[in-house]
Amino acid sequence: MLQDDLNRIRAEATAQLAGASGKKELEELRVRYLGKKGEVTAILKQMGKLSPEERPVVGKLANEVRAAIEEALEARTSALSAAAFEEKLKSEKLDVTLPGRRPVLGHKHPLSLALDELKEIFLGMGFSIAEGPEVEYDYYNFEALNIPKGHPARDEQDTFYVNDKVLLRTQTSPMQVRTMEQQRPPIRVIAPGRCYRSDALDATHSPLFHQIEGLVVDKGITFAHLKGTLETFIKQLYGEDSVIRFRPHHFPFTEPSAEVDVQCFHCHGEGCRLCKGEGWIEILGGGMVHPKVLQNCNIDPEVYSGFAFGIGLERITMRKYNIDDIRLFYENDVRFLGQF
Repeated sequence: MLQDDLNRIRAEATAQLAGASGKKELEELRVRYLGKKGEVTAILKQMGKLSPEERPVVGKLANEVRAAIEEALEARTSALSAAAFEEKLKSEKLDVTLPGRRPVLGHKHPLSLALDELKEIFLGMGFSIAEGPEVEYDYYNFEALNIPKGHPARDEQDTFYVNDKVLLRTQTSPMQVRTMEQQRPPIRVIAPGRCYRSDALDATHSPLFHQIEGLVVDKGITFAHLKGTLETFIKQLYGEDSVIRFRPHHFPFTEPSAEVDVQCFHCHGEGCRLCKGEGWIEILGGGMVHPKVLQNCNIDPEVYSGFAFGIGLERITMRKYNIDDIRLFYENDVRFLGQF
């Protein structure tokens, strides 16, 4: 009878599934008993031969047998998966007693360290910080700073042009004009940023460098204020025993003007490769804002005066950390950078 066959199939299937040793064997048993050509399916195909009274009884039993086989199949699958996982854990043990590996952490570049200290010094003197574009108009980089087309000062600041009116700025001095256009006196700002010039690369020059522009405009500002500000800055940065000097110079946008040098830290004034035999290193230039520059920004030079200066960040940093070659800043050698 079909009922006896179904009970036999349930007993055989559950016993064989309980003893299955792998997924492949489980799949073979599933197909054997529950597949389209499986034994349970074969029984169901014979339902048409039964009497109306027998069909519901056999159908119910067939569903119970199918459910029992599926339950045994699922249970054995779970058991085999758990056993495989346990075996994997045993073969892939993690020894938590081994010391860990510390991740390599970076830190600030020496230029960033020096710039942060410089900002703190000037913030302490009441300055604020301004920022401007590195891709600049010729007007702000030259013309508004009293350097018209054809002026010889342009030859000293040969740069990279996008077109006739747009270039990579050669200095952060354009921020003088941009600041005075947007703000009325009193003004006291510094403007740090990258600059570009078509310079040959050597121990003290780079086609890319950093400059910090300073600007003060108010009533009664004199050269003495400029000198006192820069002396205070240099002595706070390098120490009270720093040796500096002011020497007359010419900048088209300041009048009078001066270069400020610090005694070479490498040779202490005797002359070496770093200072090119002079014993001094130029670190910044400045002077009183030219009246024409004030007029270009609609500030009356009869009422207001001011001073401006530009600091070379690389040279400041070289002096601070006793670095004798500017190229070290840009070579990304971790043996060098790791010292800071």
